[in-house]
Amino acid sequence: QVQLVESGGGLVPAGGSLRLSCTVSGGTFSSYVLGWFRQAPGNEREFVAAIRRSGSYTIYADSVKGRFTISRDNAKNTAYLQMDSLNPEDTAEYYCAAQARYYLTRLANEYNYWGQGTRVAVSS
Repeated sequence: QVQLVESGGGLVPAGGSLRLSCTVSGGTFSSYVLGWFRQAPGNEREFVAAIRRSGSYTIYADSVKGRFTISRDNAKNTAYLQMDSLNPEDTAEYYCAAQARYYLTRLANEYNYWGQGTRVAVSS
């Protein structure tokens, strides 16, 4: 079974930074497109960022572009989301997701493996 485990969430003041990690086991990490999504209470799950299998290309939601950076280390089976200049609107549960069926996609229903989530809270 493919498993994804996120870590690195926490409470941070506005303007601060966090780095989330996602470690994948039970599959071939380099074969997966990796994505990050987030969901605030009462809101729909929204796309944040995704990275190609090789790590050579990335896409971002407009709301985080220029502040967040997605990366991956295939040797460590780990993906990262570096979050800078955080604001209270970034408060959400953040989920790592993986899929090997498509090229880069922003659609949550096209990712078939998901982590348990890690909570990010940004105080104002």
